[in-house]
Amino acid sequence: MLLHVNGREASIPDDRASDPLLWLLREGLGLTGTKFGCGQGLCGACTVHLDGQAIRSCVTPISVAEGKKIVTIEAATDGSDPVGAAVHAAWVKHDVAQCGYCQSGQIMSATAFLKSQPKGKQPTAAEIDSAMAGNICRCGTYARIRVAVADAAKTLA
Repeated sequence: MLLHVNGREASIPDDRASDPLLWLLREGLGLTGTKFGCGQGLCGACTVHLDGQAIRSCVTPISVAEGKKIVTIEAATDGSDPVGAAVHAAWVKHDVAQCGYCQSGQIMSATAFLKSQPKGKQPTAAEIDSAMAGNICRCGTYARIRVAVADAAKTLA
């Protein structure tokens, strides 16, 4: 089975098809920015993009990703993606992270959300809250997350 991860191809044995994508990314490919949180797709720490959609990699079998474009936090924030770069810069500017554990998933969800918005549209606080609702931050940095997403949207406008 062939996967496309962060612009590179990865050949995966067929017997791993039912394994969660998260474990392949972390243990098989060494992409440890994507975190394990709950293992049930509820907390968002494991969020990656699959063909541009934010998905929970802890509950997504590797087989679902075959032939699709997978993007992890490592590629989203390396500067090559303008939206990911704007979100990452806003996170730093607004000192969003406290413990930081959930932040890669938060950034991936925010990036997917902003990419889904019409160019130049400024999302409302309610729209941001709705888009980010599936990501849990045990430190409670939700207000800073909202400010950072809004700031990134302004930067991209």
